[in-house]
Amino acid sequence: MRKLTAFSLACVLLAAVVTGCAGNRSGSSDQNESANNQTQTTSQTQTNNRQSPSNTQGFDWKMASGAEINVMLNQHPYAEAIIERLPVFQDLTGIKVNYSVTPEESYFDKLTTALNSRNGNPDVFMTGSYQIWEYASAGYMQELDEFIHDPSKTSPDYDIGDFYEGILGGDRWDLKPGHAVGTGTQWGIPLGFESNVLVYNKRAFEQLNLKVPETFDELIETAEKLNGWNGPGSYGIAVRGTRSWATIHPGYMTAFSNHGAKDFEIQDGRLVSRLDSPEAVEITQKFAELVRRAGPPDWANYTWYQVGTDLGAGKAAMIFDADIIGFFQNQPGASAEAGNLAWAPPPRTREGAPLGANEWIWSVAMNKSSKNKDAAWLFIQYFTGKEHTLWGATEANVVDPVRKSVWQDAKFLERMGQQEGYVETFNAVIDNTSIKFTPQPEFFNTTTEWAAALQDIVLGRAQAEARMKQLAQDINDRVSRIRVE
Repeated sequence: MRKLTAFSLACVLLAAVVTGCAGNRSGSSDQNESANNQTQTTSQTQTNNRQSPSNTQGFDWKMASGAEINVMLNQHPYAEAIIERLPVFQDLTGIKVNYSVTPEESYFDKLTTALNSRNGNPDVFMTGSYQIWEYASAGYMQELDEFIHDPSKTSPDYDIGDFYEGILGGDRWDLKPGHAVGTGTQWGIPLGFESNVLVYNKRAFEQLNLKVPETFDELIETAEKLNGWNGPGSYGIAVRGTRSWATIHPGYMTAFSNHGAKDFEIQDGRLVSRLDSPEAVEITQKFAELVRRAGPPDWANYTWYQVGTDLGAGKAAMIFDADIIGFFQNQPGASAEAGNLAWAPPPRTREGAPLGANEWIWSVAMNKSSKNKDAAWLFIQYFTGKEHTLWGATEANVVDPVRKSVWQDAKFLERMGQQEGYVETFNAVIDNTSIKFTPQPEFFNTTTEWAAALQDIVLGRAQAEARMKQLAQDINDRVSRIRVE
């Protein structure tokens, strides 16, 4: 989500990822001659050629040979994995790829402007799933079902069923506000995702002889005990706190949904906020207590970057945020606490409830106005296919792969087995990991208002019940124009 860019720039691990990433560039065979000479690249090209039986299935990777497409990428390790493999794709397909990389702070503004021009540039772009609710509704995105299910356009080896449904379904929606994701049209294909779970410092827990918390009440108590664990300025748990939708999205929304709370329901053809429900108020009170008792003193200024930095520096003993934050900080040389981090499922908020997590998904999508749709689909298909996803997960930093087959791969499991609790946590939550928000066109506005209310509650400016009731009224006013079929 709107976070990884700054964090990537701060991490030693990602120095190679960031290097040479900015600006507009053209991916040509000449520019990447050395990459073409790599053994793995040559081998992979041969593998893909073997996987493309055009004479028997009607599919041919060369069907758009000679085409040229423009691709817009967010500055991210997933984008770097794509860039590194462009020579393979270009050799396989005969398609020239021009690409640009934009830092995340300005990426979506730039992308929105480009799509609004409706001139077909870019042909392909990276997007978050939440943005689909705006872009698809505005007619900026091409429906992908007609390509996925056409055997002349999609390799028989693509295997759409290999994606985890909770992840693939995050890019599927019927364009009807209030209707859950997972219904209707496929608008994008996931590249990678993040599940919002607990990451903790093993050294801190061993030092104080503490157990990893399994319930939210235990989380509060444990986090408070960890205040000062590593000297002055150290504290129990880092979570995001700015007045932004990105504050609601990670740990808070995971706890919120696990508690049985919902943001909206449909009543008489209207969206009605449920942020004043007993469940919503109760979990908000608990989350506010967690931050007050064990969060950073300047919590209201905390973004992804501050959360990750404090974890890696040994200031925060835990975070309740994206699992990949811990992965990047845990690599040799990436931070002071590299090697000391471990993962655990989100603490339960109620006994017997399903345990899951809210997710963020980075995907690739096609511009509705593209004049090179077959070539664009081949690009999407290749970089979300089994081979590239496995390569990204084992050789690059696509550390939350979206395909089941990768999570069964011995090499990947060996790599992630070095991250204590990572695979076990994934297995514990994946069946109930999905987008927990209700799709609707005011999403970014309503979640920003929600974050402002959370700030008021945490900072003692308002009581939870009264503030959430006011928030629900304000949101109902904002969405009153929306009609639900």
